[in-house]
Amino acid sequence: MDGFAERLQSLIGEGSISAFARKVGLSEALIRKYLKGAEPGLARANQIAMGANCSLEWLATGCGYLYRQAEVVDREALGAAQQLLQEQQPELALPDEEALVTMLAFYQFLRTHKKGDGFLDLALAREFGRHMGEA
Repeated sequence: MDGFAERLQSLIGEGSISAFARKVGLSEALIRKYLKGAEPGLARANQIAMGANCSLEWLATGCGYLYRQAEVVDREALGAAQQLLQEQQPELALPDEEALVTMLAFYQFLRTHKKGDGFLDLALAREFGRHMGEA
């Protein structure tokens, strides 16, 4: 993608500009200004990145990973959770760590991208999955 405006448009996707503006906590007028070529300062760019769940580096430069590292599962916490579960229910057979990590990453992505009406965008999650190994 060439510039900030194009990357911003790709984050908005098929959704409305006003809905995206609400999601990231900025005015619709400001988002439209950015779509027309104005570039935000660091604080506003970070606010957009956090609200849209994308990496600031990708939004600002087009380099790096589209999705925030927060989508990556905290393996230390996962290991501790597995240990606690095994202590509580030793008879329970747990899936291997990679399967759990993948499932949790999809869960986190779907949870953070759930629409106001409860819609879970599986196509968008599949796209995330194609990039999951990059994070």
